[in-house]
Amino acid sequence: MISLRHFCFALLFGLLLFGCKTKQHVQSTNNQAADLDQLYDMMTGSFSSAAQAANDSSYFNIHLVMHPIWLSDKSAKWLYVEQAVASHLKKPYRQRVYRLTQSSTGRFESRVYSLPDPEAAIHGWEKPDVFKTFSSADLIEREGCAVFLEKQAGGCFAGSTSENDCKSTLRGAAYATSIVEICKDKVISWDRGFDSNGNHVWGAEKAGYIFDRE
Repeated sequence: MISLRHFCFALLFGLLLFGCKTKQHVQSTNNQAADLDQLYDMMTGSFSSAAQAANDSSYFNIHLVMHPIWLSDKSAKWLYVEQAVASHLKKPYRQRVYRLTQSSTGRFESRVYSLPDPEAAIHGWEKPDVFKTFSSADLIEREGCAVFLEKQAGGCFAGSTSENDCKSTLRGAAYATSIVEICKDKVISWDRGFDSNGNHVWGAEKAGYIFDRE
């Protein structure tokens, strides 16, 4: 028969173990929230590939802006994303909305959406009220095009799309891929399109675009 002394010891040990696990869970949750905030901050801002273009004529001078929207949503972090050739800033060739979340395993997911009225959102950071005219329910998800990121030892975040899940018909492509690295001072993005035979049909050939923070 278990003595009262042994029972009390076992109970105390169990409570201490539970307390440690609870504390570890809280710390893990706090760390995950901090990492998501860090990624969000790194992605937010204005970036340019001007330096890369000046050193290598195979790259264009591209202007990239990622602007926070829908700040009241606590379930995710949202960014309006706009890319344009530097000589045609008012005519962006890509407009997207990114939805950032983090899974329980620590991996980050950036889902990609098209806008219901892209033209109305051009330079949306100059007219933020435009994002009050529609909600996330109005967005069109680009299924299979989410980018999955993990935090690296040096503090950057790196990842890619999942294999050939992101369908694309641009310039004869069957699918597109994205390889991304996000750091404090730059964003490296390598977007490419491939046909059904795996042949490269669009996008930078040698390596990704390097967007320096402005």
